[in-house]
Amino acid sequence: MKQPFETESATAATPNASETAKLGGAAFGKLADLAARAAEETSRLTNLEPILRIPVTVQVLLGSATMPVADLMKLGRGAVIPLDHRVGEPVEVVVNGRIVARGAVVVVEDENSRFGVSLTEIVGGSPGDVEA
Repeated sequence: MKQPFETESATAATPNASETAKLGGAAFGKLADLAARAAEETSRLTNLEPILRIPVTVQVLLGSATMPVADLMKLGRGAVIPLDHRVGEPVEVVVNGRIVARGAVVVVEDENSRFGVSLTEIVGGSPGDVEA
């Protein structure tokens, strides 16, 4: 008789005693390898701890505009500066002057008055350097 919440697939996936015995040393060896890798990774992360705490500046570039100084001096409260990006186009995520990702602007769920960026692409290498 099946226990509550017991399913056939869960029962079939659990090896019985004879199957476990067949695995023997091979399974133990794999477990030992996994444990050694986990210990190595933990050690590596521990050594990186000071580096992982270094603060970096993260910026999201919504767009840019070029205008003469005369037009800039005419700007006042409520003025609108048209940007070169359109609504719905990906924005660039810049970390310490380097483009590292692109994403879409979203409204943060817990507060409708704040925006965030949902990452859609991670950019690799240094060709994306910008003056931010």
